[in-house]
Amino acid sequence: MRGNNVMGILFAYAHEERVRTLTENRVMASIPFGGRYRLVDFILSGLVNSGVNRVGIITEENYLSLMDHLGSGKAWDLSRKNEGLMLLPPFGTMKNRQNGRIEALSSIKRYISTSTQEYILLGDCDFIANSDFSDVFDFHDEMEADITALYHRGTSPDTDKNVIFTVDPQCVVREVFIKRGSDNECNCGMGVYLMKKSLLTELVDDCMSRNLYDFDRDVIQRKLPELRVCGYEFKNAAYQITAFDAYFKANMALFDPKVREELFNPLHPIYTKTRDDRPTKYGLGSVVRNSIIADGCEIDGEIENCVIFRGVKVKKGAVLKNCVVMQDSVVESGCRLDYVVADKNVTFTEDKTLMGYHTYPVFVMKGSTV
Repeated sequence: MRGNNVMGILFAYAHEERVRTLTENRVMASIPFGGRYRLVDFILSGLVNSGVNRVGIITEENYLSLMDHLGSGKAWDLSRKNEGLMLLPPFGTMKNRQNGRIEALSSIKRYISTSTQEYILLGDCDFIANSDFSDVFDFHDEMEADITALYHRGTSPDTDKNVIFTVDPQCVVREVFIKRGSDNECNCGMGVYLMKKSLLTELVDDCMSRNLYDFDRDVIQRKLPELRVCGYEFKNAAYQITAFDAYFKANMALFDPKVREELFNPLHPIYTKTRDDRPTKYGLGSVVRNSIIADGCEIDGEIENCVIFRGVKVKKGAVLKNCVVMQDSVVESGCRLDYVVADKNVTFTEDKTLMGYHTYPVFVMKGSTV
């Protein structure tokens, strides 16, 4: 199977209720990560690196920041006269697609039917992973699967909408568990499914006629005895944003060289929107230890174990430890921040102290002044 015979359909808003603090003014797909990226960059780059050249992104409300980030898709080489990137917002007076993936897919049925690709890859935007889907395409052909589901080995502490697979030695899915947590290692679904376009259309029409809207329960689980569903294990670093502390831990994991190597493999680069900012300026007396700092920053204070996004200013005398500070925020002199996540355009005035804990970081809303 070639990548240009696969169309990607991404759900920008999947599971955003899990991190409502971060998705108050944006969809899940546009949550900033790692100093310069958005969550959508990872799965979108994986598709492009695998040869997929037609991608539709289904959105709900609050998709303005996603539109601003994606633009025409030029950063991902998807700005094309034919095919390329397409944003698919709700139509008419419908603001939300409350009934799940099935209804969302039904609402874009015309877009799907006009595609020339034979296969469709469905994916959520809440996973941080560098996926080589070319291997998934080959696996799907070799296994003669009706549906291929991606999973990774790990724990599943959050029981809200989680999917766990039981996979036999021949890589065939035998059982599907939904809304079930596990403190032991299990096969956690990544929300990515590959199948023929004709099969997907048939399954969506069948579910809509029966008032069934949950894709995992009403398609994967219900149709498991009838379809050959195979599981593809993703073995590299993968982080699902299931809660706010999971987002914080995923950023802190970037300090591990092995994790950075797997997430930012130069052979499969992660593309993102460029800002063309100046290099970061480090003032005399500034101290930076074990931190990730994007371009356009002005660092005059002390930073340790922090992820600093573009355009952040840390004034002299400020001390930041174990923090995630997003774009264009300002930390004035005398501030002490530890285990703090600051959204975009936050200002910390002089001599403020905020301290959280590694399992409970403090969050400061976008545009706030502390």
